[in-house]
Amino acid sequence: MILFLFPEVKAGEATLWIFSSFSTCRDFVGISADHAMSNRQIVLASSSPFRRELLERLQISFITASPEVDERTLPGETPEETALRLSVAKARALAAQYPEALIIGSDQVAYLDANLFGKPGNHDNAVRQLQKMRGRTVNFFTGLCLLNAKTGKAQVRGIPTLVTFRNLSDDEIENYLRREQPYNCAGSAKSEGLGIALIAKMEGEDPNALIGLPLIALCELFRLENVRIL
Repeated sequence: MILFLFPEVKAGEATLWIFSSFSTCRDFVGISADHAMSNRQIVLASSSPFRRELLERLQISFITASPEVDERTLPGETPEETALRLSVAKARALAAQYPEALIIGSDQVAYLDANLFGKPGNHDNAVRQLQKMRGRTVNFFTGLCLLNAKTGKAQVRGIPTLVTFRNLSDDEIENYLRREQPYNCAGSAKSEGLGIALIAKMEGEDPNALIGLPLIALCELFRLENVRIL
């Protein structure tokens, strides 16, 4: 495990959604104090529905809030450093708003050789990304942070996932992008959706990491904060 301590980042405005995953499985009333995490507030620093759905699998009560963070890379920064820094920045951006909470931050970058593949933003950029990646193995590196806002301690993990893309034809790339339009996803592919058809194989320690929230590592970080999932 790697431990990092980062400087404070000024909190920005946040959009808030409140929900509990218990509603789909069982009522929150009657859950033991241990299982309810001793009433510690959990905040997911993301508006991504995919990260939210992943965290719901742990059957914990949590809220989500969208942090205001500049996601541009810094000069001389490696892709791994970018993902780790931004995962912490996203969590710390909400610390002033949730001073007693455990805040989860996550960020993902995709890179191949010297090429960094961020969110394409539009169709033409996505076409170029997939053309560069076809037949190649791309590292989708996910930075994960669990911040104890009360103590200021940030625990950080980096989880690589190696994704080998099929040797895609131009028609396959066009058909995929027109149908799924993954323009807000790093690497222009949603493995949790139709994008799985683009992939030849994946190698990594946590299949959830590629979707954006490494649950195996997150459970470990919860245990280090004396938070019980089971």
